[in-house]
Amino acid sequence: MSVKMILLAGVMAVLASVAMAEGSIEVRDGYLITSRPNAPTAAAFMELANSGDQDDRLVSAASEAASMVALHTHEVDDNGVARMGEIEGGLPLGAGTSHALERGGDHIMLMGLTRPLNDGDTVPVTLTFERAGEINIDLPVNPTR
Repeated sequence: MSVKMILLAGVMAVLASVAMAEGSIEVRDGYLITSRPNAPTAAAFMELANSGDQDDRLVSAASEAASMVALHTHEVDDNGVARMGEIEGGLPLGAGTSHALERGGDHIMLMGLTRPLNDGDTVPVTLTFERAGEINIDLPVNPTR
């Protein structure tokens, strides 16, 4: 077998594994809320499911609808006071598991909104995973959910 054939076979194997990894992450029931009309921030919620046989990690999110997008969580201190803060290192998503991004827990925070978000609007968001790469989703704005 020639060197070109070996290299081509290697490239094809890598591409096949990337395609399989991309197909292993599913985003379910995603939506976005704002606290009030013309709010400067919004929060995104969804369920992430990894049907693959390899662990993955949501490392970042981005959207043209905000100047900054971050992975956030709520933490409760010893006095029972809840505070929101950025998640360092991303959100792990084990093989064969799911993780809910929900109110009062982990979520995606959109800050510095570039336009008003109204009930029924759709907002494009890009999720970046360590293994699966980028997944583009459209999230409906639904403040009553």
